[in-house]
Amino acid sequence: MKKAVILVSGGLDSTTCLAIAKSQDFECYALSINYDQRHKAELEAAKAIATHYSVKEHKIITLPMGEFGGSALTDHSIEVPRYKEKEGIPVTYVPARNVIFLSFALAWAEVLNAQDIFIGISSVDYSQYPDCRPEFIETFEKLANLATKIGVEGQSFKINTPLSNLSKAATILEGIRLGVDYGKTVSCYQLSADHKACGYCDSCGLRKKGFLEAGIPDPTNYV
Repeated sequence: MKKAVILVSGGLDSTTCLAIAKSQDFECYALSINYDQRHKAELEAAKAIATHYSVKEHKIITLPMGEFGGSALTDHSIEVPRYKEKEGIPVTYVPARNVIFLSFALAWAEVLNAQDIFIGISSVDYSQYPDCRPEFIETFEKLANLATKIGVEGQSFKINTPLSNLSKAATILEGIRLGVDYGKTVSCYQLSADHKACGYCDSCGLRKKGFLEAGIPDPTNYV
């Protein structure tokens, strides 16, 4: 069976991405990152989701990105802003996050001899993060095949972004088709102490918009 490493955050997109990889008969290895984000509920969700999809192995690794700060997600002195459509790169952007995440996924994939990596990014309904653009993925894939033993020896890595050209609504509809339970996912950047979503951050805004446009009830428990 072909192997794949899937970056699983516990959110809506990465869960859909995992469901797609499973539907394509990959033996799935889930990788989640504790990067000093504001809450760990999404990592608990990632554990439950990985178990639900019977992944071959699920690793949670810790990267102390809070040491650098520079983002509202890793620096509590920076306020999480309200969602605004296409207002430039927001302060919730975490510097080089997808570069770093994909690099760790690549390292594990090479050890596993897995030539496919899945990441649930979109360039349609997203927060204008530069590391979600197709140009970035194309360039990283070239780097992956230049910088690894597998690449040098004639095999190749593929960075799979099945949601790249999908709106949030289209992503949700695809997930529903595949049986995804979105009630198990966590998207909010700043959950309350009783695990309720704030309803106004970028991630909540895009999630609400997606369910509304898809005509599917939003199972999220908002404040």
